[in-house]
Amino acid sequence: MRVLSRDFTTREKVILVILVLFLIGFGYYQFIDKPVREGLARAESESAALQTEINAVNTRIATLQRMQDEIDSINAEGRNSYMASYNNRKAELKLLNDVLSQATQYSISFSNVTRSGDQIRRDFSLQFTAPDYQAMWNIINDLTGVEYRCLIGNLSCSLNKIRYRDRTEYGALSVSVTATFFETMVGGVADSGLPASA
Repeated sequence: MRVLSRDFTTREKVILVILVLFLIGFGYYQFIDKPVREGLARAESESAALQTEINAVNTRIATLQRMQDEIDSINAEGRNSYMASYNNRKAELKLLNDVLSQATQYSISFSNVTRSGDQIRRDFSLQFTAPDYQAMWNIINDLTGVEYRCLIGNLSCSLNKIRYRDRTEYGALSVSVTATFFETMVGGVADSGLPASA
């Protein structure tokens, strides 16, 4: 048992010091440095994810603000419209009749009503003859500014030519429009013309 009580040689002392320093360094790396680095990496990853989320929220805020500005602009111009409850066909026909009072003649044809959830789409096509460009513009402008939600899809216009022997004169404008009235089932009463919800 004298082996344990003997003095260490210089070489053994150096090896022991190196071993102790290695164990201290390994312990520091394993229990202090590595967890701190992993924590920092996690924090940076979470920070990047939060920044992405903040950017998405800021984009949504900007979009909502732009939409609110458009609504405010429409309200300021007095062009606000609302989505009437189903079935608003009679009121829409009366409104179209009033809008088309400047036309010399017109015809309206409605296609089948379509439904998506509570939203109803009433597509229609409209052909009319206007005596001049200003009358046509007034009719289109009135149609886009009606009180019921209405979206114009396509519009085409042609100038009627009247040929005489010595010259060509231009007459009325022939106009063709496709548009949609939007209605809602909120406050509406279903009838036989209403399709099932898609």
